[in-house]
Amino acid sequence: MTKSILPNANESETNKKKSKMHSNLKYIKKNYQLYLFFTLPPLLLLIIFKYIPMGGVLIAFEDYSAILGTLHSQWVGLKHFERFLASPDFMNLLMNTLKVSLYGLLWGFPLPIILALLLSRIKNVGIKKKVQLILYAPNFISVIVISGMIIIFLSPIGPVNQFLGTAVNFMTMPSAFRTIYVASSVWQATGWASIIYTAALSSASQELTEAAVIDGANIFQQILNVDLPAIKPIMVIQFILSAGNIMSVGFEKALALQTDLNLPTSEILPTYVYKMGLLNGDYSFSTAVGLFNSVINIVLLIVVNSIVKKLNEGEGI
Repeated sequence: MTKSILPNANESETNKKKSKMHSNLKYIKKNYQLYLFFTLPPLLLLIIFKYIPMGGVLIAFEDYSAILGTLHSQWVGLKHFERFLASPDFMNLLMNTLKVSLYGLLWGFPLPIILALLLSRIKNVGIKKKVQLILYAPNFISVIVISGMIIIFLSPIGPVNQFLGTAVNFMTMPSAFRTIYVASSVWQATGWASIIYTAALSSASQELTEAAVIDGANIFQQILNVDLPAIKPIMVIQFILSAGNIMSVGFEKALALQTDLNLPTSEILPTYVYKMGLLNGDYSFSTAVGLFNSVINIVLLIVVNSIVKKLNEGEGI
């Protein structure tokens, strides 16, 4: 009896799925103009500005000439990659980029989670909104404006030196660059990054929280057993994406905070690509360096996703 019921149940479930898919396709076919109206513009923008420019990757394998163009420039294969890997600056650039990214991930990943957990404990809606407004505001300040503020605050006659009673020019210290870069990035982005976790926590089961309180769980036990499981899937996805972009350091702030004296630690791959390509006009070499950077990012994304899947019962991207 049981064996005959199970196949019938499976067939019924399959038929329901097929029926739902058929009705969805029928609805899309009936209202295809609406779907075209909303999907065609972003699809065209994606193709024009994302996929078509990928043809420019060919420049990395050529001695590119603006006169001859991409298709007629001399093909040199991996020459520019070999030149970059053999460069005395290669290891320094790679380590500078990795250190800035890893420090940013180390501080920038857990802080939004902690902030969201703290915000979820504020019961007064009015106070919560005011705190959120203050925390989200730095995200809307331009990177260049932030960089200008940092330079002013840390100048020899700036507020920081006046408070400390010193006259140190922090922007000329190679040892201070990474701390300045990471701290300012975390201050600017933490509040905004916490939104996704705050939204996930708002949908967490209140019944579980109440049950935990009745069972005598303290705040830390409630966070560990109720709040963190509610945001765990989002944490996993955010971590994978962050780790996959570990080589994608925004060059605007690094370039704006650079000085001749802090170059040993402030020169990273994105600023190097900018200088070699746009300032020196070495388009093929800069494209090769940029492509190398992108390949490392893709490899890291795949590796981190695989590791997380193994450690997280098959859950990943």
